[in-house]
Amino acid sequence: MAIEDMIKQLDELLEKADALLGKDIRPGTGEMADATILANRLEAAITRMTTTDSIYRDQLKRASRKTDRSRFGAALQVAYALQEDLKAGWTATVVELVHADTYSDYLEMADALLAKGYKDPAAVITGTSLEVHVRALCVKSGVTTAVGGKPKKANTMNADLKKAGVYDGLQEKKITAWMDLRNKAAHGDYSAYDKGEVGQFIEGVRTFLMKFPA
Repeated sequence: MAIEDMIKQLDELLEKADALLGKDIRPGTGEMADATILANRLEAAITRMTTTDSIYRDQLKRASRKTDRSRFGAALQVAYALQEDLKAGWTATVVELVHADTYSDYLEMADALLAKGYKDPAAVITGTSLEVHVRALCVKSGVTTAVGGKPKKANTMNADLKKAGVYDGLQEKKITAWMDLRNKAAHGDYSAYDKGEVGQFIEGVRTFLMKFPA
């Protein structure tokens, strides 16, 4: 999710919250029911937009032990803080961390498949994670990801990132080799690589994701 989308969602929810703040929110009233629903939506939005170890999540955990009315107020405070931080550009790394969490999950899946002897799907999953990350790097770096309305191929984006100075020629060559392995796996050329190469592929991509976050 882009930061602009995060801000837009929070703006919408906080606008609804502002409308409730001027009303008498008491247990058993329709306003209390609305506040509870809105607290749930705010908490869900904050959870979607942040990582498990963020201060925003910690604050939500503390708020979950409060009464419904207090919980609504606490969720509101966290949402306001996150909204302001996003607008100020202080949480630019939030998106990078969310991406990192997602890619880590896929690479762990690839590791598990490889450990069970399924080198081919492991290679495909790793290659897909790599291509998605390369595209995200392009977006982050202001490099176009389409030509004539059609998405660029991974190797083209890789070359463009090298030209833009995001990484050097050595890294570009590594990614080209990794993409070649992924393509072989995707097209059924399973004898062209072995389990050890897929293991190196996974570790190489994992290091690349950490070194060049998007």
